[in-house]
Amino acid sequence: QVQLVESGGGLVQAGGSLRLSCAASGRFFSIDTMDWYRQAPEKQRELVARITTGGSTMYTDLVKGRFTISRDNAKNTVYLQMNSLKPEDTAVYYCEARIETWSKWDDYWGQGTQVTVSS
Repeated sequence: QVQLVESGGGLVQAGGSLRLSCAASGRFFSIDTMDWYRQAPEKQRELVARITTGGSTMYTDLVKGRFTISRDNAKNTVYLQMNSLKPEDTAVYYCEARIETWSKWDDYWGQGTQVTVSS
């Protein structure tokens, strides 16, 4: 089965940086888009950034200019470089990927990694 495993979360002061990683493993044929979402306490999960197979990216306005999404297709891994972090970036961050297995496309989610930004 397919698994997405995130790493890189933690506690950082405002203005600091963190880099999140998410690696896909298991039996699958290909990966389409890879996304990062986040969910703060008592808020809905929101899309932070997306990257296509070809490297096209999109970001929510809340993180433009501060976050960078990238991927290594050879390693089936997506990254989120987060700079100039703010307390309002505090949330659980999830990666999500659209993955093909046995002629079927499905969306898979990681378990989430906590990012806490102190003021």
